[in-house]
Amino acid sequence: MPAPQPPTALKPVIVSGTVPDEATRVALLSRLREIYGAERVVDQLALGAVVAPPQWSQYVGKLLSPSLKQVHHGQLSVQGQTVHLQGEVGNEAQRQQLAADMAQSLNPTYSVRNGLRVAAREQSVVDQALANRTIEFEPGSAVLKPAGQLILNEMAAALLQLRGRRVALIGHTDGLGARPANVSLSLARAQAVKDYLMAKGIPADSLSTSGMGPDQPVASNATEEGRARNRRIEFRVGA
Repeated sequence: MPAPQPPTALKPVIVSGTVPDEATRVALLSRLREIYGAERVVDQLALGAVVAPPQWSQYVGKLLSPSLKQVHHGQLSVQGQTVHLQGEVGNEAQRQQLAADMAQSLNPTYSVRNGLRVAAREQSVVDQALANRTIEFEPGSAVLKPAGQLILNEMAAALLQLRGRRVALIGHTDGLGARPANVSLSLARAQAVKDYLMAKGIPADSLSTSGMGPDQPVASNATEEGRARNRRIEFRVGA
């Protein structure tokens, strides 16, 4: 399901997963293009032998409302009758209201898991330092390129401002190659970033690492430009 983004960012809305028929696929894509604009919606839906609950497509259509534009770095997952909403919002009222509105639009057999969190000021410090740049590595390895090291020098200065906040370093790859190898590579690259930042004075216990491989693309893997955007390190500020 879609990864909602703020309208000003003009980032793609990735729609992935399996639906039971072409009519459902067309309906979901049409609704998302109405909300976000056709040029931003990237179709990665597949048709498969899945059995959807009664009126499933109608209920999912109700979930896809313009209020999702309030969610940053988000993901809406619908698996059968379980709805999971993740991402960041501006305040606690938005966090509660979005989940409540979703629950009210569904029948009682559906459950809504509210994984939203309120965006912190510290996250904006990190995002501004990264400035949508990609930390580059040597092809197929976890060796940082000089350009990547220069970006991490700036990131280290930003992280020193956070005064003990924990930061998750999340590695991502494009969709080419075997998934297990990509997951391992993404974790190794996140660890390489951690090692570099530790050498710049960032405490080891304030940094955690994980590797998502190709599972959370931010662009289409059908083009080289999109694959380059998917090969990235994400910095996520926690408690």
